[in-house]
Amino acid sequence: MSSTPPVRRLRLGLPRRMFSQVLLMQVAIAAGVAVLATGLFLAPLSDQLDDQAMRRALAIAQTTAAQSQIAEDLQESRPSVDGPVQAEAERIRKASGAEYVVVMDMRGVRWSHTDPKEIGRVVSTDPRQALAGKDVMEIDSGTLGRSARGKVPLRDTGGRIVGAVSVGIEYDSVRARLIHQIPGLFAYAGGAMAVGALAAWLISRRVQRQTRDLAFSDIAALLAEREAVLHGIREGVVALDRAGRVRLLNDEAQRLLGIGEEAVGRSLDEALGAGRTTDVLAGRVTGTDLLTVRGQRVLVANRMPTDDGGAVATLRDRTELEQLGRELDSTHGLLDALRAQDHEHANRMHTLLGLLELEMYDDAVEFVGEVVGDHRATAEQVAEKIRDPLLAALLVGKATVAAERGVALWVSDRTLLPDRLVDPRGLVTVVGNLVDNALDAVAGTPHARVEVELRAEGRTAVLRVRDTGPGIPVEQRELIFTEGWSTKKPPAHGKRGIGLPLVRRLAERQGGSARVEDAEGRGAEFTVVLPEALAEPDPTVEPRHVHVPAADHVPCPEPAATTSGAVPPATAEEESG
Repeated sequence: MSSTPPVRRLRLGLPRRMFSQVLLMQVAIAAGVAVLATGLFLAPLSDQLDDQAMRRALAIAQTTAAQSQIAEDLQESRPSVDGPVQAEAERIRKASGAEYVVVMDMRGVRWSHTDPKEIGRVVSTDPRQALAGKDVMEIDSGTLGRSARGKVPLRDTGGRIVGAVSVGIEYDSVRARLIHQIPGLFAYAGGAMAVGALAAWLISRRVQRQTRDLAFSDIAALLAEREAVLHGIREGVVALDRAGRVRLLNDEAQRLLGIGEEAVGRSLDEALGAGRTTDVLAGRVTGTDLLTVRGQRVLVANRMPTDDGGAVATLRDRTELEQLGRELDSTHGLLDALRAQDHEHANRMHTLLGLLELEMYDDAVEFVGEVVGDHRATAEQVAEKIRDPLLAALLVGKATVAAERGVALWVSDRTLLPDRLVDPRGLVTVVGNLVDNALDAVAGTPHARVEVELRAEGRTAVLRVRDTGPGIPVEQRELIFTEGWSTKKPPAHGKRGIGLPLVRRLAERQGGSARVEDAEGRGAEFTVVLPEALAEPDPTVEPRHVHVPAADHVPCPEPAATTSGAVPPATAEEESG
């Protein structure tokens, strides 16, 4: 096996990095533009210099032909090297810097020329247009080579054409002027190209920073991966620009919000309309895991600002989770209620056993009838007012716990809550914590009483828990909602100061509020308002009857205290503050 390292072949082509490619392309564009601009400038410059030379030659010819003495000498003398026409033409040529000044008669015979040998000979180019009375400008070749020429007719004092004057400007001088202009033009073009290259470098550096020095292939791969992720995940994603307009919607967001691609480019208020969902996505409501309702769906939203001033919001659908977990929650509520009744049930069974052993059969039948009737009446009363099975089971169980602690737990006559709760677990946590706190506050006081009121106002749920305890001082009404603050000693198994902060946090997460004030008479009254806690009614679903387990009926203000026993433990979320 050879140990010689493989030879790495040199690969020619465009660089991979976007910075290098953009810089190379911009420099090439700047160079191309500079070359094109130079060429476009040189082409008319050459024509302009030719035109200037021809006009100069024509002007000299016109000035020469305007001298009447030349026309007279042309008529009165013969063409010769020493003649007056040759002398005057040479003077004008030297004074004007022309290559030649030729005076010819009507036959085209030269009377003057730079080369004396050409005097008396016919001109080499066609003089007919000038002899016909027309001014002529042209670039042509003659005996002295290529030149810019101007030809005019020569007239006597009477205006009759007697000949013509032809003046030539050396074409090499015109080309020399053009060549003389090229270095300066190239200097300007080079300067412009240098400025363009510097600008291209600055722009490329900015692009490099903004794209994090990625290659085009990397960006294309990222875009492809982003499309796959956005349209493959089961979370809704809504991207907004700095003006609050929708920049991106993935498939799940369109499904959850009930909108389509037409929402892209529009503001949230236009796409979704006014409501809590719009406020949450727009950032007008802040927090994490914010609950909102869109149609029949319960959504959990989180919003994260981006560096460009926009934001990305994610949406999770909790509707199916609520539907799947409702039966399980109801079961837990029933178990808690049964656990709370266990001790009292044992006492009653002992009482019934004693009546039977004493052969007091009629009293035993009456005792069983009263107990069963009370249980059924209490359960039915709660179920008629609170249609959600989880909440109904909770209150039945709490009534049993309250009876064991010598407290009357009442459900207000104003209570009426339909079975359309968006977040029943959250409301159970709120009710459980407030009832537990109220029971702790009134336990051991005379005529202890706790009243629960739950009612719906449109889609808003309003909860009030009143007690006959000592109340809460005004200066402590905000402190009790602070996590970790409590007037009670912490238990051995945990800490206090959790329940009431949890209640307020759950309420504010749903856009609501939690407050405490004095109750009528004495005690405290807690009020929790939960906007959009109830879903819109579904006309296709019939309201279901709630079955809850029987519990001790506690309508009396002073329930009989039972033998001390274990009170069912609260769940972690229901731990009292």
